[in-house]
Order: sequence, then C-alpha cells, then structure tokens
Amino acid sequence: MRQPPGRSKRYSYLGLMRNWFGLLIVSCAALSTAQTTPPADPSTAPAKPADALTQMLSVLSPRELGPTTMGGRIADLAVYEADPRIFYVGTAGGGVWKTENGGHTMTPIFDKQPVLAIGAVAVNQKNPDEVWVGTGEPSSRNSTDIGQGLYHSTDGGKTWTSVAGFENVRQFGKIAIDPNDPKTILVAALGNLWGPNPERGLYKSTDDGKTWKKVMDQGDKVGVVDVVYNPKNPKVVLAVTWERLRVPYNFYSRSVNNGIWRSTDGGEKWTRMTKGIPTGEVGRIGLDVMDSNPKIWVAEIDHKDEAGYYRSEDEGQSWTKISKQDDRPFYFSMPRQDPTDENRVYAPATSLMYSDDKGKTFKDMSGSIHPDFHAMWIDPKDHNHMLVGNDGGVAQTRDRGVSWEFLGTMRIGQFYAVDTDNRKPYWVYGGAQDNGCWGGPTQTRNGGVSYFHWISVGGGDGFYVKVDPEDWHIIYSESQGGAIQRINVETGEGRGIRPIPSRLGEPSGTRYRFNWDSPIFISPHNHTTLYFGGNKVFKSVDRGNNWKLVSPDLTTNDPEKEKPVVGDNIQSGAETHCTIICIGESPVKQGVLWVGTDDGNLQVSQDDGVTWKNVVSNVPGVPKNTWVTRVVPSKYKEGRCYVTFDGHRSNDYKPYVYVTEDFGATWKALTGIPDGNPCYAFAEGEQNEDLLFVGTEFGLYVSIDRGQSWTKYTTDSWPNVRVDDLKIQARDLDLVVATHGRSFWTVPIGALEQLTKTNRDKDAFLCQPRNIYFIGRMSGGGYTSFGEFVARNTQPGAPIFYNLKTEAKERVTISVVDAAGNEVGHMTGDRDAGLHTVSWSPRGRIGRVSGDFGVVLKIGDKEIARTSVRVESMITDTGYTQDSDDQEQTTSGDPDERTGGEREGAGG
Repeated sequence: MRQPPGRSKRYSYLGLMRNWFGLLIVSCAALSTAQTTPPADPSTAPAKPADALTQMLSVLSPRELGPTTMGGRIADLAVYEADPRIFYVGTAGGGVWKTENGGHTMTPIFDKQPVLAIGAVAVNQKNPDEVWVGTGEPSSRNSTDIGQGLYHSTDGGKTWTSVAGFENVRQFGKIAIDPNDPKTILVAALGNLWGPNPERGLYKSTDDGKTWKKVMDQGDKVGVVDVVYNPKNPKVVLAVTWERLRVPYNFYSRSVNNGIWRSTDGGEKWTRMTKGIPTGEVGRIGLDVMDSNPKIWVAEIDHKDEAGYYRSEDEGQSWTKISKQDDRPFYFSMPRQDPTDENRVYAPATSLMYSDDKGKTFKDMSGSIHPDFHAMWIDPKDHNHMLVGNDGGVAQTRDRGVSWEFLGTMRIGQFYAVDTDNRKPYWVYGGAQDNGCWGGPTQTRNGGVSYFHWISVGGGDGFYVKVDPEDWHIIYSESQGGAIQRINVETGEGRGIRPIPSRLGEPSGTRYRFNWDSPIFISPHNHTTLYFGGNKVFKSVDRGNNWKLVSPDLTTNDPEKEKPVVGDNIQSGAETHCTIICIGESPVKQGVLWVGTDDGNLQVSQDDGVTWKNVVSNVPGVPKNTWVTRVVPSKYKEGRCYVTFDGHRSNDYKPYVYVTEDFGATWKALTGIPDGNPCYAFAEGEQNEDLLFVGTEFGLYVSIDRGQSWTKYTTDSWPNVRVDDLKIQARDLDLVVATHGRSFWTVPIGALEQLTKTNRDKDAFLCQPRNIYFIGRMSGGGYTSFGEFVARNTQPGAPIFYNLKTEAKERVTISVVDAAGNEVGHMTGDRDAGLHTVSWSPRGRIGRVSGDFGVVLKIGDKEIARTSVRVESMITDTGYTQDSDDQEQTTSGDPDERTGGEREGAGG
C-alpha cells in the first residue's frame, strides 16, 4: 500500500535523495564500448584524450525529465496470451518496454543495445521470457528511425544477443513464431527505406535462431513486411512482399512486385496468390487470420483503382473485395479480425475503425485516445480485452472499445527540437512528432516533475519552439509546413504569424515552400527580432507582427524535386523539398547569417541578408545535395561556424561535421564519430570554446578539444537513443537533450565547461557549482497512481565537481563554509585520478538564507582550491515563489524549509 502524502511520504524518499549524487560516479569499466584502445602500460602512459573524457562523462549523470503527457509512435505489441498481464511494447524510437502487471507499470529493457528503433517484437507463447526483436520501424515515413539488426533474449529482456547476419537489414516488418514449435521462427526483413540492400527478404530458423535460411528473395529492392502463421496448421503461412523507396522529396510505394504469398510447408516454398487480388502495381498490404477459424483471412490492399478491405474464406487462396476501406495504406495497412466473431473486423489507421458486417461498413471507435494506429492485439480468450499502439503510446480496453485506458508511464516522446527559458528554475520546451509542442518545468514545488506539470504551447506535429530570452511569457512554435504561431502563456493570447506572399510584395500566385520542420531563430542581439525559413529567409523586428524578405530563394529550386507527390495517398507536407532547414546568426557580430537547406546549399550573408554567398562547394567530402542539419555560428570568433550534414535520406550514413574560421571560404572536417551515425544536432560550449556536442542517430558525442577527437556519452542510465536537438541552458550549464524516442533529458555539464585544457593540467581543480534554489514546497496533494513517472527535483542542492590529475595520497574532503567561516557542509570525496563529484544540499542546515558560501577542497589538511556557491531563496515573506509561473505561485507548506530544521527528502 502506498504511503499517504505528507511528511512521512517525504521521508520515504530519504535514501533516494541522499544517494542521488552518489549515483553519478559510474565505473569506467562498464563503459568500455565508448573507450578507445588503452595505452600499452596504463600505469605509466598518459591517458589519451578520449580515455580521459570517457571517465569524465561517466560522472555526469543524466536526468530523465519526461514528459509522459504524450507517448510516441508504437511499432509492435507482443502479448503472452496465457497470461496477458505480461506483454512487450516495441516503440518506434524508444526501445522495448515490458510489463508484468497489465501495463500498470512499464520498464524499458532494451536501453543498452546499440539502437532503440524497433520494428517488430515477438514472444514465445510457451515461454514469456523468450523474446525476439527486429530493429528499425516499418512505418516508412520521412522520420523513420534506422535499425541495427535482430536481437534475442531468453531471460525476459535482462540480456540480449545480437543475431549475426541481420545487422544491415535496417527495417523489420514482422517476426512470427511457429505456434507448435517455438524453435521455428520466420523474420520479415523489410529492408532499407532509403536505398536497395541485398539483406531484404524472408528468413527462417528451425533451431531457435542458431542458423538461418533465406526462404524468400525477390531482389535487393523488394522486402517482406508481414508474415502470419495459420494458428491451427502452421504449415500454412502467408507473407507479403513490399517494394518501397523514399527519397528526400518523394516516396514510391506501389510495384508489380508487391503481393500476397502462400506456403503450405511451413515457409520453405512459396506461391504468389492472384485470385481476387488487383493486378498491376500494388502498394502495401496487411494481413490477419481468425484465431478460432483460420480459414478466414482479411487483408488491406493498396491499389490505384481497387484499394480496399479484402476477405478470404479458403485460407488465403482466393480473395473478395468487401469495401474501399484503406486509409493511408503506406503508414498503416493493419487489418484485424476478431478471434471469435467472424463479423467483427477492425481497420486501425488514422482512426480506429470497426465493422460488424465483415468489413462492408465501418464506424469509428477511437474515443479519446490518440489517433494513428500501428499495432493492435485482441485477446483470443476475451475479445473485450484489446491493446492498441498509436502515435501517442499504448491504450487498453476491457469493454471492446467502449472506454480506453492510456498507459501513460512510458517516456517515449519523439522530440524534434528543444529550447529553454531563463526562469529560476528554468523550463524546457520542444515539439514532438504528431504530438504538438510542450513546455514544462525542471523543478516544482511538488517535489518533482510529473505529467500534469507540462503545458501545451502548440498543436499539429510539433517542431521548433523558441522562447523569448528576456520574456518567458512569449513563445513561438511551429507545426508542419511553416505554421508558425506566437503565444503569450500568461494571457493565453495567440496568433498565427506565418509570412504571407501578398503582404511582402510578391507577385500574385506566389507560394512559399516550407519544410515539414521549418526553422525559427531569435536574434542573440535583439530578443524581438526573428528569422524564419521557407525557401527564402523572412525577418521580423516586432515578434512576427510584420515580416520582410532578407533573401532570394536560397535553395537549388529544382522543379523536378518540387512536384507534388501523387498516386500513393501519402502527401502530407513531409515531402516538400528545396527548403531552408536551419538558420543561425553570429552572436559575435549582428547581421552575419548562416542558412542550410535540405537540398544541400550552405549560404552565408555578412550584411543581414543584403547579399548571400553559397559556400557549400568549399566544403570537402560532402556529396552534392546533402541535407544540412545545423548551422551554429560560434560565440567566440566572428568568422567561425560549425555545420553538420545528414545524407541518410540519400542512402549515405556517414557523419559529416565541419568548421570554418573564415566565413566559409575554407573548411575543416571534424572526424572521429564512427560511420553509420548521421548527424542531426550540434552545440558549442557556453564558457569553453573547446567543448562541442553532436547529436546523432545512435546517441550523443562529446569533444573537449574542439572536434579533434570525439567520445560517445555513455552511462548506466543513458539510453542509446537518437538525438534530434541540443540546447545548453547558459546560466545553469545543463545540456538539455531532445531525443526522438525517449523525450527530454538533462546532463549537468558545468564541470566540462570549466575543465579547459589549462584547468585539466592542474594537479587539482575545483569547479564552481551551479546556483542552489529554495523554491518552497506544497504539502498534501492526495494519492497518486503507483508507477507514475516523476522526475525528482535536484533542487535545493548542487553537485560539486573536482578533478585530480593524479591519485591523491591522502583523504580528499570538500567543505562548505558561510561568510563567518563556519562549516555548514562536509563531504569526503574519491581519491582516484579523474573527475569526481560530491553533493551538498543546504536545506535544513542554513535555513532559507540567501548568499554566497565558500567551497573548499582539501587533500589531507592542505587547502588545494577554493570557490563559491550561490544560494538563492525563491520564497518571499508572503510565501510566494519568484520567477515562476502562475501554477507554481502558492504558499509554501514545508515546515522544515520555513524553520531551517534538519531534514533530507525529495522535495524542494
């Protein structure tokens, strides 16, 4: 039973908070995958930069912030049907999650594998601990995550084995286990979305995955997207071939090679089914079989003229079109047959549709749950019990869809962008795939950040969100196709501010091209000045009320790449091409502008857009037309700019990171990030010009020598997730990470900012801690659901970092003293060489006193270094917090913070 709210509940967090900072120190041995080859004699040889950085990074413990307000796209569900409380969830970008209590709590079990993009999951129905996972989702949209192979676990996901030979499949469609013989497995290898690869096809193993045979091979362009066993007679199997290809500006989904195939010998030999199936070019097809009567099969078939819902009553040998139901087939195509009621069928797609007349007519049963359905399971013993996976997570019903429960504990948001404000404590904002734009605090007076603390700041598919750095009430957000808006979160006022051609003096009929993810940039020189990118650059000096053009078309303006997508029912704006992707202005000199486009142009202006120069031809080694993902003008040198390119949409998975010192006349490649890591995000240190960060498809990379070498960020709690955006909160020196599959994270990087080469070379260096805030606390609040995710407060308190060049021979201590020299904190630290941390929380020791406190590092009795830490009380005499939003402005109810009594706990 859960403890009631109040003082006893806060004490239940005693051990957690007392040891929170102790968890920062992680064994370097556990991080060997991120290390370079060690010196031959580690006892005498100096540490290589990457080795030293690996140790430092291991001490920087990430904080998972959430939210769980929304989820992310679900790829697959695998339920142990003998006990449906046990099931696995494969997410598009957030790994595999497991529950043993029907979804009440969900646990990530795949985080330490090389990739978190999941395409297919299957569980052995005779042993719930045996699980198969194919990585790389089959949704085939423009933001599809990339896979890295097939994995197998025999202990419920505690450990995983990578199956040799599947590393380059890229995307998996389905995994099917023989219902009579779980050692026999069929794997549908859909293949690379962005180009041909010979690994496509259907694979079979009869010895529990020890050996594999390719039993269907239609060439390097045709993959297998679905495979289904007859549950009563597994000799009969049906599979679906799908030839599809994405390029940055188009998607090809229909082919004469797409079709339904049938085997009567367990998948060894295959015959293509043609009776009743449309001829010519066919698009994606989805299949299902009736569990209690496997003569009945259903299919959704995409076709130019005969798309619709099909039915077979002879085990898939012949088919009859029932209706035209086939919503956005490339993205869904997932018909479901009720296991016991032959009249009830489902067509999960944009909405969750059902039919009680075998598919002739359909009705919507989505209710209040998120749209866009990609996975569905119906309990074969109780068809009232169903699970669905959509673009917002997983939902469950016990009454056949009359009501739904959202399983909202998974932190699987797919964020494209991140920004922070300058409140104390600061808030985080960002836009998420199919889930709008959101903002939420990093600390609260409830003791942590939960789902209800996040607020919506924009709808649609969420992309860029920017916050006025001098007025946090003003927020700009963007959804697909350049739908930019400005809102005031205090008053609720909002207005669309997208540039209109007619208002800018453009000829009649002019249309601007806006990318799916159009960039917003606030000038570092004037907080009311905005830049916005379409195919041209727009500038506003009055927060978007009025715009002016400051560029011509900066793209290649290739008419062949601007044609509308037709014929495949997929046009969504995501294929709009020849557009601006990123904008930056030099913090050193106003009017030095940089622009990158999706068709490979890299433009610079030194006169605020009066003239432009395309400098991409000066960048060595980057293929023509490669997508420019980031332009980051340096805050240290006027002519310096960092640029990242991403070629994966052209089937090029190399990392491209460059720097110029002379406005793009010459460029230097910053190599060292392993191949196969397309680069999406970049950040430069706030105080340390040698500190750089790059976000890639498979994680976060860090450099402390200005890009001469790179080290992957790896800790026990950090998942190998795709990183889409990075922002350093300048005051608190947190690296805020927008992941595309595991929501937001923060990493305390103040030590890296201060550990320049000069400071690393010192025998000992004591880093100045971040500010500490007393923000008050609200008591009570009622009972909450067990398993609800809460990102526990890290305030009031701060990690204190120190670096030792060599092992200390005597005891290391860190003391905190007040202005009179009285010791108010005393900690013992690690003596080994490297970066270390201790924690100090003033709560209960100094009351609610604001001011500067001394921090002293000693080795033995000798003082080695001294710095200070600032403590600020955000509670006024009336009990209200400062610099916070309205929902945080409530009277403090924490007696310990009012009186300064000694206490450890979770709140702040």
